[in-house]
Amino acid sequence: MKGRASIHRDFTVAQIDDRLYSAFIEHMGRAIYTGIYEPDHPTANAHGFREDVLDLVRALKIPAIRYPGGNFVSAYKWEDGIGPQADRPVRLDLAWRSKETNQVGINEFAQWAKDADIEMMLAVNLGTRGIEEARNFVEYCNHPGGTHWSDLRRSHGVADPYGVKMWCLGNEMDGPWQIGHMEAKEYGRLADETSKAVKAFGGGIETVVCGSSNDEMPTYPDWERQVLEECYENVDYISLHKYFGNSSRNSLNYFAKIEETGRYIQSIAGVIDYVKAKKRAKNDIYICFDEWNVWYHNREQDSKNWHSWDWPEAPALLEEDYNLEDAIFVGGLLNEFIRRSDRVKIACIAQLVNVIAPIRTTRGGSAWATSIYYPYQFASLHGRGTALNVAIDGPRYDADAAQDVNYLDVAAVLAPDGASITLFAINRSPEEAMEVDLSLHGFADLKIIDHQVMGGNAADARTANTQAEPFRIVPRAGDKLGVVDGGLKGELPPFSYSMIRLSVG
Repeated sequence: MKGRASIHRDFTVAQIDDRLYSAFIEHMGRAIYTGIYEPDHPTANAHGFREDVLDLVRALKIPAIRYPGGNFVSAYKWEDGIGPQADRPVRLDLAWRSKETNQVGINEFAQWAKDADIEMMLAVNLGTRGIEEARNFVEYCNHPGGTHWSDLRRSHGVADPYGVKMWCLGNEMDGPWQIGHMEAKEYGRLADETSKAVKAFGGGIETVVCGSSNDEMPTYPDWERQVLEECYENVDYISLHKYFGNSSRNSLNYFAKIEETGRYIQSIAGVIDYVKAKKRAKNDIYICFDEWNVWYHNREQDSKNWHSWDWPEAPALLEEDYNLEDAIFVGGLLNEFIRRSDRVKIACIAQLVNVIAPIRTTRGGSAWATSIYYPYQFASLHGRGTALNVAIDGPRYDADAAQDVNYLDVAAVLAPDGASITLFAINRSPEEAMEVDLSLHGFADLKIIDHQVMGGNAADARTANTQAEPFRIVPRAGDKLGVVDGGLKGELPPFSYSMIRLSVG
């Protein structure tokens, strides 16, 4: 099997927003409690946060994190999570049928985000609450002092405001499962007024309005049109969500779902352009893909659990054991975001710890990286800069999810200083190695400075990292590619993901 790709330094897609590699964490399952926060854990720091988890998080260099939900936020009272922890109420969380102790609230989470060197992206409740509560939340977080809510924050030991710039206007309001679900026009009006209110605080606040929960919703894509017609001039991003699975155990069809995602992004970009033209607006709106991940391994059983259990506290929920196939898929989806970085500016892997996550923990025990951790890490560390166009010529296949799908998938990013280029290359074939000729034009003195490979054998497709064996699926040094005649030639193993960094003159 042979594949070719052509890349030119001057043929660019867009400057990649660093926030393309953001994350999401919700008060759900063990994401917060015994995930990031476990005061009795042997590695817990003075604030109760697990340092073993923080080490894994810091190594990802995550630019921003969305919090506190998710479905959870649509019935959440943020005031429950402030003040002395001993005085905080225990509530029933209707979204995931569990108890919320509120031992972690905005101030604790802000401390964790500071420890992890991550910018906060906060969501407001527009399900059971509205403009007033959102306004108060922003004042508590962002105003220096001299007012009720800002002085209350100061009385809680936080003298300096957080200066949070990104605010999500509710969550999945198109979904009938959402507490406070609304029709599109109704939600669009509320989002418009809420956005104007929170932006009145100044400081460069940006707002994210809810788009479709997925591209199979019966209201998609007219939901986006109706919502944007109500709020276009006063918001900055529209959110998209999509989760993926391979219950049929058909790897090639699974990988073809990335093509579906490209169509999803393209369709909503078209809706944005339509509404902008219709309203004669001057501002641009971009896409915030603020929930994405693989979610299917335990989904059916977990759904039965949370609909039947009797309000447990921090129960195990959506704790996926990700395998090699999932890692290759995640690498491909990140490639799609890079290719669409002219429209997608923010994307958040959902979620970060324990709940469909790249990081797993045991209560009182160890923390480890799942297989999807590594392609996410490579993209976050080396996928910043300018996305370059990649023209691919090679064998293709048809699947139920999409037709005419390339076995070869390549994304290319030129570093901000122009001194290196990174290629993220996938051979989707389960059986055949790919002989590749990657032409790189406009570059001189190319040298490979790092080459990492995951996979190479479809027999390992279902192999996962576990607590007992946390390093079964990890990157290894590659040795089958070399610089020849100003390009990159060699072989990509079957069923593999590769990250290749080259210095350039």
